[in-house]
Amino acid sequence: MSLRFLFVALLGVSAVIKVLPAHAAASTEKVLRVLVTTPESSLDPAVASDVPSVSINENIFEPMLRYDYLARPVKLKPNTLKSMPEILDQGKTYVLHLQPGIMFTPDPAFKGKPRELTAEDYIYSIKRIYDPTVKSPWLFMFEGKLLGDEKLRPAKDGKSQDFNLQTSIPGLQAVDKYTLRIRLNAPDSNFLFILATTATGAVAREVVEAYGNQVGNHPIGTGPFILGQWQRSFRIELLANPQYRKVVFNDQGSDDATRKIAASLAGQTLPRVSKVEIKIMEEQQSRVLGFLNHEFDYLEQVPAPLSNMVLDDGKLKPALQQQGVRLSLFTPLQTYYMWMNMEDPVVGGYTLEKIALRRAIALSYDSKEDIALMEKGLAIQAQSPLPPNVLGYDPSYKTPVQYDVKLANALLDKFGYRRGTDGYRNLPDGQLLHLQMHSLASTTGRLHDEVWRKNLEAIGIHVSFKTDKHSEILRAARLGKVQMTEANWIADFPDAENFYQLLYGPNAGRANYSRFNLPAFNKLYEDAMRLSDSPERTAIYRQMAQLMHGYTPWVPRIHPVTADLSQSWLQNYYRHPVDFTNWRYVDVDVIARNKVLK
Repeated sequence: MSLRFLFVALLGVSAVIKVLPAHAAASTEKVLRVLVTTPESSLDPAVASDVPSVSINENIFEPMLRYDYLARPVKLKPNTLKSMPEILDQGKTYVLHLQPGIMFTPDPAFKGKPRELTAEDYIYSIKRIYDPTVKSPWLFMFEGKLLGDEKLRPAKDGKSQDFNLQTSIPGLQAVDKYTLRIRLNAPDSNFLFILATTATGAVAREVVEAYGNQVGNHPIGTGPFILGQWQRSFRIELLANPQYRKVVFNDQGSDDATRKIAASLAGQTLPRVSKVEIKIMEEQQSRVLGFLNHEFDYLEQVPAPLSNMVLDDGKLKPALQQQGVRLSLFTPLQTYYMWMNMEDPVVGGYTLEKIALRRAIALSYDSKEDIALMEKGLAIQAQSPLPPNVLGYDPSYKTPVQYDVKLANALLDKFGYRRGTDGYRNLPDGQLLHLQMHSLASTTGRLHDEVWRKNLEAIGIHVSFKTDKHSEILRAARLGKVQMTEANWIADFPDAENFYQLLYGPNAGRANYSRFNLPAFNKLYEDAMRLSDSPERTAIYRQMAQLMHGYTPWVPRIHPVTADLSQSWLQNYYRHPVDFTNWRYVDVDVIARNKVLK
């Protein structure tokens, strides 16, 4: 145990605040100081799917729609559009009118000329998602939906066809410089949500062509911030975009808290801060200590194992209350789970003995113990992939796979996974059964390793752990080189489709890291996509949950209840269920912060 951690454990929060040095000298610049919990991967909106990268990208690149900051339930509004899209042809045609005069950030790729955003830029950006060399995890949002998009996809007979970004399809057409028409094969009740995802943010063809496969290192967009200094996997700086168009806040609040924010921001131009300093903090202890030492203006999702550093019985410690620190509890649209590679020769496959192995692993997982010990009560048990408050969530559905070590052992015995003299089980063919789980190279990762070691040893399974950075685990998972690992998913849009696409067969190697590919499940997913939110669709999702539990590519773990902290000087802070950041809206009372930092 380090001396710093020993001080924390023995002396409590007040000692932490006194012992650690001040963060920085007084400044008059409005700088927002934040953290992300894992390193960024790529600042290319068509590629990035990890939270840190998407968090940065949503401040640089702009989709046509975005979410109202304060509206609950969530509501969409125009972003780069003049108005909400015209929806024609019974929901199969969308006509979108762009605001003229929106400019890309200057870049050498534009050869010194101003570059205006046009309808063709959105057509190009969406087509890039189809590009097989990009390997976009977001292809599920468009594949098979856009009229004529088979020209952009491999032929159904399996023969390859050259992909060409110049290929014209009737589903994506520029009517004129500022008018885009999108045509679908069938109505899609989630399509407007898709047009608000960062993955559909506009990129410029010249930039992509200039930087090639390094374009993720050169983020050039039209958003409220531009990239400043960048020290990979350590520190990223965003600067207020000096060419950003005049965007005036006019959202309305619906309760006392949001009405206060609405009044504070009314008539103000965005963004409110001149700079965002982002630090990558993988260690949980460092995040909490950094917030307590005033290095960060807010801390979202206080690490559950360290929640006693700031909370007493679910309430903010008195010392922090006296400083004006604010606590808010938030239920994000997020699911934590453990997945197993269905193409792996040991845990994968659809035969009964392989299903029995995965089911036994799921039965060894004790969610109540996990929530009590690891999450410190700041979570609820996941009954399915769907968190509460997404469209399609069924509060009456309960998982049929509950913690039962006795049943898990009986199942393994029945299907020939016999114990050797060392107490560990062998495969039915007599070879050693040895699992490898990838995990994060952090304190949190090591704690979770020990939980899974305990779970699996209780049923006689030997497991080892391969630790690595989050980005490296993702990269290996996309290549099918991870046998099993923990993961989590935060909604890109607030609908069950966004979670069940993680198990949809054609998404294998993209968002479907488990590579689960069951025809019956795939058909249900496709049937559900054709329906709007309704009891009929909810019933289909219930069948999909049953199939997921039946074949067990996943062990759903928890849905977090996050404890979020913000400093007294931070203004207009409010968590959004879908947008990852609120950096364009928050403000900093510099005088108040400087008084504390003296």
